[in-house]
Parts: sequence; C-alpha cells; structure tokens
Amino acid sequence: MKINIIDTGFFKLDGGAMFGVVPKTLWSKHNPADEKNLCSWAMRCLLIEDEGKLILVDTGLGNKQDEKFFGFYDLHGDATLLGSIEKAGYRPEEITDVVLTHLHFDHVGGAIKRENGQLVPTFKNALYWSNEAHWQWATHPNPREKASFLKENIQPIVESGQLRFIDKGISPFHSIDFLHVDGHTEQMMLPVISFQGRKIIYAADLIPSSYHIPLPWVMSYDVRPLLTMTEKEAVLRMALEENCILLFEHDPIFEAAVLEETEKGIRIRERGALDIFI
Repeated sequence: MKINIIDTGFFKLDGGAMFGVVPKTLWSKHNPADEKNLCSWAMRCLLIEDEGKLILVDTGLGNKQDEKFFGFYDLHGDATLLGSIEKAGYRPEEITDVVLTHLHFDHVGGAIKRENGQLVPTFKNALYWSNEAHWQWATHPNPREKASFLKENIQPIVESGQLRFIDKGISPFHSIDFLHVDGHTEQMMLPVISFQGRKIIYAADLIPSSYHIPLPWVMSYDVRPLLTMTEKEAVLRMALEENCILLFEHDPIFEAAVLEETEKGIRIRERGALDIFI
C-alpha cells in the first residue's frame, strides 16, 4: 500500500462558525482571523494505492465555480487537486475509485469539472462512492445545509452512471473500513485505513483540525452538535486505545496527530506531517 497526501489549496471560513460556542479569545490563539473574521483552512485529500486500486478520498473545492462564488471563500495557495495527483506520480485517468466522505461543496467540488460547456466527472474511469442515506439527505436538502449541497457537484455523478453506495458495515476495499457519523451531517463516512499494522482515521469534518480535539470545540456547521460531541469522544477514545493516527482534512498546518490521556481529557501528544507517524 502507498498513501499520498493530496493538497488542493486553502480556503477561508468564518472563525466563529468553525469554532461554534468557543470564544474568539481562545480559538484565535490557534488560527488567527483576518479583518473579516475569516480563517484559512486546508482542503487535504488522500490518495491510496492498494490491491490494484487507486482510491481518492475527497476532492476539495474544485475550480469550476464562478468568480462570485470563489469571492466568498477566497481560494488561495498554489496546490490544486490534479496538480497534486500528478506530483504524486499518477494521472487522473488512473483513479479507480473516489470516496466522498460527504457531499458538502468543499469535499466534492473537485469531483466534477467543466468540459466543452458540460459538467462531467473529473475522473472518467472511477467509481464514485457515497452512501444511500447521505445521498438522499444531500439531494433533498434541509434549509440549513442547502447552500452546501450544490446540484452541479452531485447530479453529474449519478447521470454518468459512476455512482455507487457503500452499505454500512460493508467496505468495497481491502484495507479501508468506514465509521458512519451523523453529527455534522447525515451519515458522513470516515475512512479508517489499515496500514503497516496501524490504523489511520481520516477525520473529515468530525474533527476538522488538531484545534478541534477538545469535546466542546464543535463547528456551528454541525446539524447535531451534541451528537458530534458524543461521536467525537468515541473516535478519540478509539484512536487513543488503538494507537491510531488522526488525519486532519482542514488543519492549515498539521496533517496528522497521535493522542494521549491527560487530566483535561484526551489531547494531542504529537502532531505534524503524516510521514513522521508512518
């Protein structure tokens, strides 16, 4: 198995929304905001080569939206989805599977591109994996999440015939299992990768950054924040007891971390690039 971090650039979101009820005096020590109260966040995807498959986990924001859209989120940085895939030594047509943790635009945007005036899957030879419960949730969105589920990111997947569903408890991949969680959005999937006798948990938006380890540090974007806290506690306990590596999708600096028990609860023992832990 080979694992590659795929950087797709940075975007900005409101600091208060990203940290919920946590006071700015606390969270700004970790990720200072600009004059608009916006903080920079990574969109860190994963590319896994295993058992004859080349599996991409999430796809970032993409580049097909208009200038007005990107004006809201200030896409910045030099890295791009396809550029990072090529830098890792692969071509887009070699991708066999695209796992979408959930269908919010910053996770699925790069899955679709504009080509000759049409919206088509970026990875023409890949199966795109979601799950039926989340797909129904995203295609019949509630008012709170409607702005995050964009038809142009979702509909072309099913129209192309490339959509597949992962049944809860059944993985289509040899070395990847999935934790299904409902606090952030209905049935978000967290890949758990078995690698060299150890597990890597791709924490997606359950624990978007290393700053979100304390239980009350929960995003305002979560549809069920109390459930997020319960689910986060369970995942942190699993990561601690099984010596798992946590991989952060949105942390602007740190890719991964390992944990320890402290008098304040589970906290980070060490954080840094994924390479130092594997």
